[in-house]
Amino acid sequence: MRRTSFADMPCSVARTLEVVGEWWTMLVIREAFSGVRRFDDFQGNLGIARNVLAARLQSLVDNEVLERRQYQDRPPRCEYRLTQKGRDLYPVLIAMLTWGDKWMAGESGPPLKLTHECGHAPEAELVCAHCRETLDARQVKAEYVVPGR
Repeated sequence: MRRTSFADMPCSVARTLEVVGEWWTMLVIREAFSGVRRFDDFQGNLGIARNVLAARLQSLVDNEVLERRQYQDRPPRCEYRLTQKGRDLYPVLIAMLTWGDKWMAGESGPPLKLTHECGHAPEAELVCAHCRETLDARQVKAEYVVPGR
């Protein structure tokens, strides 16, 4: 079954899902943030089918989240590196990790521990850029903006 494209929807969430909403995509991005660059390493770490991985990597390259760089001529071999657009997904990944640690970790607890260079665990926290207060959805007003009006 073919899914509906969100690319032309007037919604940034929908357009983001068009790029990162496929199964496996955020896990590929997670691996890239962990320093994985080569196809076989992505495949080995994730246990993902090669054809699915190839499709996800190509989509991320097409959407400029990853860039493909050749590192070997014979035979030609490429690696995948995060672009600035890809690196800007880090807060999204950490937000997903924080939510998963709170709600999905189960009795055994979170399977991954992150430590910032200051020695403390980072946690996703959304704050107002102006007053620095933590945001709560009940305190934020959303207005649809119609271009050209």
